[in-house]
Amino acid sequence: MKRKIYVASSWRNAYYSEVVQRLREAGHEVYDFRNPPSGDVGFKWSSISEDYMAWTPEEYREQLKHPKAVRQFANDIEAMKACDACVLVLPCGRSAHTEAGWFAGRGKTVLALIPERQEPELMYRLFDVVCCTMEELINALK
Repeated sequence: MKRKIYVASSWRNAYYSEVVQRLREAGHEVYDFRNPPSGDVGFKWSSISEDYMAWTPEEYREQLKHPKAVRQFANDIEAMKACDACVLVLPCGRSAHTEAGWFAGRGKTVLALIPERQEPELMYRLFDVVCCTMEELINALK
């Protein structure tokens, strides 16, 4: 069965590109946040300010309104609404986990791919499947 898949992960995730590629090779339509269909370069906070890690909580709140942040949020949320499944690829951070939680809360399929040791997380029981290899992930999507 062909799925529309949102891959939630981190810019720093070394597995991300392979996951996107392998899911596409398996016949799925895959949203790639690093290369959104809008043609924008994928969003990074550093594109707003190099000192983003030094922002105060108030500055952070304000920067959520920055046009680049608003545009990428619109890209991502539109893709999330259009997709019927989410693949959470670890290791990743808060945004990816928020996205996966959004999918789970909407009753959409969520699969976690945990290809290396991670701190255990009980709430992954919310997800439909936890996979440890690409092969398990591909098979679970059939």
